Amino acid sequence: MAVEVKELLEAGVHFGHLTRKWDPNMAPYVYMERNGIHIINLYKTAAKMDEAGAALAKIAASGRKILFVATKKQAKDIVAEKAGSIDMPYITERWPGGMLTNFVTIRKAVKKMASIDRMKKDGTFMTLSKKERLQVDRLRAKLEKNLGSISDMTRLPGALFVVDIKCEHIAIKEAQKLNIPIFAMVDTNSDPRQVDYVIPANDDASKSIDKILTHVTNAIAEGLAERKAEKEAPKADKKAAPAKKAEKAAASKEEEE
Repeated sequence: MAVEVKELLEAGVHFGHLTRKWDPNMAPYVYMERNGIHIINLYKTAAKMDEAGAALAKIAASGRKILFVATKKQAKDIVAEKAGSIDMPYITERWPGGMLTNFVTIRKAVKKMASIDRMKKDGTFMTLSKKERLQVDRLRAKLEKNLGSISDMTRLPGALFVVDIKCEHIAIKEAQKLNIPIFAMVDTNSDPRQVDYVIPANDDASKSIDKILTHVTNAIAEGLAERKAEKEAPKADKKAAPAKKAEKAAASKEEEE
């Protein structure tokens, strides 16, 4: 799905940061300077969006999860909605240190959440004192807030998608250590060399974030649909096999007669 430059312009994707705050490594993506603000080259943004979308679709088609990271106020709700719509994990609260590099510990915390849920279902929870129940409820709420959106992520993600790499520098470092591909919206004040798939864009305006995330999640949805179709094809062939066998048998019988 090709990206329209006009749509990016209307969403304000082209507005960079003040020229004095820029990172010189973003020079290839800067179109011009206007009123002390850098303007991003939207033709390059569109090309990079297509490139990132194709790569993300491949990862999704392979069955790997893509972890979305955005803890800044204007991006949180958008990321939660978009990532949630395609059933991908996301972090919109504080990044838990060691989320990737110490994934085993994080999984233990997620399992703790599941065990609390089991306690409530089987009645064990009600055998606790009022004070203990209150403590367990508080722990459950805290875990849900920080890790609820990654409860289905049973192994390390196939990729990371980040909004604002300056803000999420800890997540970036952890992904780099583990060689997990990083896709990100990169504004003019950031170093694009930290990212494998750069999408030069305004990472502060909610309209801009929404526009990029819509394209990205649509591409992932296409990859997931492709995976589903590939899984269903052998099933359809299996169902059709007896009918084909019967047809062949009938045909050979006719020939004999």
